[in-house]
Amino acid sequence: MTFAVPTSAPAIKPLVLACAFSLFANAASAEQAVATVNVTGARFASDAALTPIGATVITADDIRRAGANDVNAAIRKIGGVFGRQSLDGSPDFGLDLRGFGSNSSQNMVILVDGVRLNENELAGPILSSIPVDTVERIEITRGGSSVLYGEGATGGVINIITRRGADAGYHGSLSLEGGRFDQYDARASVRHGEGPLSFDLAADKQGTDNYRDNNAFRQKSISGGFQWAVDGSRVGMRVESARQHGRLPGSLTQAEFDANPRQTNTPNDFGSLDSDRITLFGEHRIGSVELAAELSHREREVQSAYDFGSGLSESTYHSRQTQFSPRLRQISRRDGMLNEFVAGVDLTRWERSTSFGSESSQDAKAIYLRDEMRFASVYNARLAVGARHERFDKEDASAFATEKGEQSQNGWSVEGSIDPIAGITVHAKAGESYRIPNADENGYRSSLGLLDVQTSRDLELGVTAGSDARRISARVFRHRLTNEIFFDPTIDGFGANTNLDPTRRQGAEVEGHLTFASDWRITGQLQHVKAKFTDGPNAGREMVLVPKNVVTARLAWMPSTGQTADIGAQYVSSQRYGNDFGNTCNARIPSYTTIDARFAQKVGNWEFAVNGLNLADRQYYSNAFSCRGGIYPSDGRQLKLSARYDF
Repeated sequence: MTFAVPTSAPAIKPLVLACAFSLFANAASAEQAVATVNVTGARFASDAALTPIGATVITADDIRRAGANDVNAAIRKIGGVFGRQSLDGSPDFGLDLRGFGSNSSQNMVILVDGVRLNENELAGPILSSIPVDTVERIEITRGGSSVLYGEGATGGVINIITRRGADAGYHGSLSLEGGRFDQYDARASVRHGEGPLSFDLAADKQGTDNYRDNNAFRQKSISGGFQWAVDGSRVGMRVESARQHGRLPGSLTQAEFDANPRQTNTPNDFGSLDSDRITLFGEHRIGSVELAAELSHREREVQSAYDFGSGLSESTYHSRQTQFSPRLRQISRRDGMLNEFVAGVDLTRWERSTSFGSESSQDAKAIYLRDEMRFASVYNARLAVGARHERFDKEDASAFATEKGEQSQNGWSVEGSIDPIAGITVHAKAGESYRIPNADENGYRSSLGLLDVQTSRDLELGVTAGSDARRISARVFRHRLTNEIFFDPTIDGFGANTNLDPTRRQGAEVEGHLTFASDWRITGQLQHVKAKFTDGPNAGREMVLVPKNVVTARLAWMPSTGQTADIGAQYVSSQRYGNDFGNTCNARIPSYTTIDARFAQKVGNWEFAVNGLNLADRQYYSNAFSCRGGIYPSDGRQLKLSARYDF
């Protein structure tokens, strides 16, 4: 299997394949209607019978009720996922599933409509450019998921699904928001459906001076697409473009934070990010077989300027990534058993060039198989097994040398569930997930050769009880990692990326919701994680930047009068500072609790709302990379007013 794409035309070969797929989808006759879509299971739209085991789903109504202006905020506020304050003033907090610290974004896969946002570098996925009004739901699957989603899925997967098609006629919304720190957000969206054809378009312009000095942030984004869906076939295209510019306030010492957390020591530093992506997609059903594919190409340019005292030092990174992911699924029924078989291929080409002369590239080729059986007559039992093989070809070139390398890895999983009594489901998962060192980690490493592949033996046991009105789920998990890839600040006095001695993440998760008195709803999540070294000179010591406990709770009031109210709180326990590998620092990042709330009133097609963040004006920080230093303060209290018109 090969995947060679010319540098001068990075998307040509996959584009030809996607066009051929689309022509086939249109030409083939449909034999069966598309099933009702509830969730995305094994990388296919599925009905409720094949809901991902142990997944958390955030709906568009949940997002609207909580007043989340962007996808990242929805994942944190509603999904209970821990997030660290961004370093660049953007709304893109660093999300962390299961306690992977500063490398959390490298141990979690984020997708939009099946297209992977993670790339072969340390920069995390950008979610603030996804128009939140186009999101239908967000699915959070915690734990090892490398079989379906490849490298980096040890902590879990966040899958963002946008609306498919539109109701007949024109629909849309206009919204304006303004708040403290000169914050503004202007959004517009429109969608139209007529027969099998539909399209949508959304635009957003936002900005804020933020809490700290030299931390202004500006962003413009636009997203649009169309699709043709009829008789089991669906083909279409989406285009997304975003422009970001931000000022960089840098870090503070503890003494500076105590004196004035809003100050900056880097008044001249700034950066920008331009991103453009185009995606072609197609689905077709032939009897019991479904075919699907996405072809995506993304261009990104990052510029930064830092003042080291002798003038600004500027740099530019330009990267591109092309992904092609064809797959098939067969669903069959026999003697009361529902069987789902999925097979697919993921092909990815990533390239990057820099203004200081280095160039990097990576080709990734993967094949995966997964089979799930459901026995509705036997306590609603489900059993799924899967395997994946992935190979990576890397090349890094600088003014001094060219380095090439090849790495490959296998992943596997076994998972199942059973309903021992009505209303209770017990599930178990086991498998092996993996992560490949990216270009940035290999570019600043401690070893002579490429860093080794990180592997994790994953285990999870869980139980869910209740109904749609009231439900609670509890899970215990363990990840035993070998060759964890991490930046070790103790190496050679300056620090470097390396493979750590064996480590372990283990703990428990609880989440639930309760609707009562018809108008009230309570939701909550708890994550308890113990992250430690299990061997080597640091055996028994805690990993850095991992809070043991994160608790999120929300109370929503939803009467039929057009009013809604929502209040939430999140508690984060203390953490080790980022360089405290020896656990010798006599202080920790302090614990903190933040509170947010929103009240909205509908008047005809209008909705007016007031929204408050960090209502107690807590002075805190979630990022600190040295003992009592390297601190990036989090935002203070902020109030916002908004108006929205739906048509």
